[in-house]
Amino acid sequence: MLRFFLSFCLAVGFVGAGFAQDASGDGPVAKNVIVMVADGWGFNHVLAADYYEHGEAGAQVYEKEFTGYGLDTHSLKVQPYDPEKAWADFGWVAEQATDSAAAATAMSTGVKTLNGAIGVNENSEPLEHAVDRAEKLGKSTGVITSVLLSHATPAGFSAHDRSRGNYEVISKEMIEESGLEVIMGCGHPDYDKNGEALPADAEKSYKYVGGEDTWKRIIAGEAGGDCDGDGEADAWSFIQSRDAFQALADGETPKRVIGVVPVQTSLQVERYMDKLTADDAPGKVPYLETSPTLAEMALGAINVLDNDPDGFYLMIEGGAVDWASHENYTPRMIEEMISYNDAVEAVVSWVEKNSSWDETLVIVTGDHECGYLCGPGSDPEWKPLVNNGKGNMPGVEWHKGGHTNSLLPLYVKGAGAELFESHVVGTDPIHGKYVDNTTVAKVPFAVMR
Repeated sequence: MLRFFLSFCLAVGFVGAGFAQDASGDGPVAKNVIVMVADGWGFNHVLAADYYEHGEAGAQVYEKEFTGYGLDTHSLKVQPYDPEKAWADFGWVAEQATDSAAAATAMSTGVKTLNGAIGVNENSEPLEHAVDRAEKLGKSTGVITSVLLSHATPAGFSAHDRSRGNYEVISKEMIEESGLEVIMGCGHPDYDKNGEALPADAEKSYKYVGGEDTWKRIIAGEAGGDCDGDGEADAWSFIQSRDAFQALADGETPKRVIGVVPVQTSLQVERYMDKLTADDAPGKVPYLETSPTLAEMALGAINVLDNDPDGFYLMIEGGAVDWASHENYTPRMIEEMISYNDAVEAVVSWVEKNSSWDETLVIVTGDHECGYLCGPGSDPEWKPLVNNGKGNMPGVEWHKGGHTNSLLPLYVKGAGAELFESHVVGTDPIHGKYVDNTTVAKVPFAVMR
C-alpha cells in the first residue's frame, strides 16, 4: 500500500539516517514494532514503583521476561555518558542533559540532534522517522501519549520543526499532513486540568490541536490529508469519551482515529492539585473517571493498526512520569509508573494472544531521567532506595528538578531484539552493557520489512 510518505519525502527532502535495507531478505523481520517510552524514568523510578506496588524489586514483566540494557541519552554536542565520570562524581550526571525533543528524535530517526529540535538535524533539515519508513513499507502507524498530543515525544516521533514549542504548527502537521492512522493524547480545548468543562465564555487554547480552525475540522470529521496515496483525503474519525476509547479496543474500527481526551494537559498527573497533602499517597486523590488509562488507549490504537496486513509501528508514551519528577513529587510519579507498567502488561498480553514474539518487536525504555532520584542520605555517596513494603511509600530522595545524563533502562523482546547486542557501546559497573538511544531507531529500521 502506497503511503503518504512518498509524496511527503519528495516535498521536504528527507535527510536519511543511512540504514540500508537487507536486500537479500536475510536476518530478522518485524511485522510490528511497538516502542514504549516512559518519559523521565530511570532505574530508581522503576524500583520505587516495584517497592510500592509489589514490595520487591524486579516485579515488572519487562524486568522478568525481556532482555535488559542501559541507554545513553545524550543529545548532539552534549557529553556522552561516561561510566567512570558518572560514578566518581555525584554531580556529573546532573549536567548537560538531553531534552525530550532531541531524545525522541534520536529514538525515531537514529540521528542525534540539538535540544529542542523535532525530527530535524542540527541544520534544521527534516529527518526520516521510523513511522515514515513504516508508511513507505505499507504499514500503519500511530503515536499516543498520556500528555499533550503534540508534546515533545509524540512530535519527536512524527513531525519536523526546529522548535518543540511551535505546538500549533507541529500538531497541524501531525493532523493534516502526516500518514499516521492513530493519534491519541490530551490538549482538549474545552476542558480544564480536572477534566471539567470550561465555561462558554472562558478563554480556550487550541494550539495543541492545530489551531481553532483545525479543531473545528476535527470535530466535523473533515481534518486529515491523503494518508494512503490515492489522491483523496482520509479524514480522521474523532473520539473523546472514555467509553469511546474503551470501545475501540474490540470489534470493527475506522481507518484513522484521532482521540483527544477530555482534559487539558494530562490523563491524571495534574488533577486536583489543590487537594494534595503532606501525607498524600498514590491514588489518595480520586482519579479522573473521564480519562481512559494508557493501557486502554494502547489497546484501542493497536486494534485500529492491526487491521493492516503489512503490520504497524506504534509509539506509546507514558509522558507524565517526567511531569511528576520535575516537581519531585513521589506519589504521582509512582502513579504514573504504575499506569505505564499496566500499559506494558496490556501490550505484552496482546502480543501473546493476537500476534507472536516471532513477528512483533517491543521496546520498553525512556527518553531521559528526571529528578536524579536516589535513596535517602545520598550525595556525595549513592544510597539505595528503602523498601518499606508493599503499599507503603519507599524511602527516596530527589536531587534535581530537571533532567540528568544518567543511564536509563532499556528492555527489548521479540523479532530482532537480538540485534541490540551488536550496538553495545560500553559497560557500566552498576547497570552493565549499554547502547546509544539512536539504537531504538536503528534496529526497527533494520528489521521492518
